[in-house]
Amino acid sequence: MNRIDLRFQELRRKREPAFIPYLTAGDPDMHATRELILEAERRGADLIELGVPFSDPIADGPVIQASHLRALEGGTRVGDVLAMVREVRNTSEIPIVAMISCSIVFRKGADGFIRSMAEAGIDGATIPDLPVEEAGQARDAADRAGLHLAPFVTPTTTIKRQEAICRAARGFIYYISVVGLTGAREQLAGDLKANVDRIRAAAKVPVAVGFGVSRPEHAREVGAVSDGVIVGSALVRLISENAGAGIATLRSRFGDAVGQLSSAAKQR
Repeated sequence: MNRIDLRFQELRRKREPAFIPYLTAGDPDMHATRELILEAERRGADLIELGVPFSDPIADGPVIQASHLRALEGGTRVGDVLAMVREVRNTSEIPIVAMISCSIVFRKGADGFIRSMAEAGIDGATIPDLPVEEAGQARDAADRAGLHLAPFVTPTTTIKRQEAICRAARGFIYYISVVGLTGAREQLAGDLKANVDRIRAAAKVPVAVGFGVSRPEHAREVGAVSDGVIVGSALVRLISENAGAGIATLRSRFGDAVGQLSSAAKQR
C-alpha cells in the first residue's frame, strides 16, 4: 500500500490531522534538504511536500519563487532530487509528495518519469498546472506506478468541477484555502470550515489545507477542521534566513518551527 494511505490511516485511528511541511529541494543545497526532511520527521511531520525547482513555478508566491531560483542557480536538477530521495529512503519511510510542474513530468514522457519518481521513493505528486480535465494520461501512469496524484480544489472551484476532482483524487485532496498565490497571511479565510466540509462530504480521500497557513494558531485552526495542515512559505523563509548559519543551526531552528506547528495542528 502507498505510504500516503498508510499514514493517513494511522492518523485517522489516532484522530489526528497530518502535519505536512513544504521544502524546495536544493535550497540551500541538496545535503541540507535531506537533513531537513529527516529533522522534520523527528519533530512531528507526517508527510513531506517537496518542491521540484522550476524556472516558472505555478501558484507560488515570491518566497517560494525565490527558493526555486536559488536552487536552480545552485545547480539543482531533477536527477539530483530523485537521488536525494533515494538517500532518504535508506533511513526513513516518511511519505514524500513532489510538487512539480507538468512541463517536467511530460518533457520525456509521463510514463517513464512517473515511474522513475516512484522507483526513487516518491509516493505522490501535486501538479498545479495540470487541470483535472487533462490529467488522464498522468493519472493512469501514476496508478500503474503506485504513485498518487493529489489534485487541487480552490475556493472558486465550481461544484461540478469539484465533484470531478474528488472522483479523480488519489492519496488526498489539496485544498487551497485562499484566492491567490502561496504566502503567509494574517488571517485564514472565514469560509474555510464550510468549504472543507463540502469537499470532505464528496471525497473518498483525506482533505489537506494549504496556502496562507504560517503560524501555530493557523495550524491549530486548520487542524481542527481538516485531515491535514500544509505549511510552506513560512518554513521556506526560515530556511532562507538561516541558510548561512551552518547546517546544525539551520536544522535546529527549522526543527523547532516544525515541532511547534505540528503540535499546534494536533491540538483539536
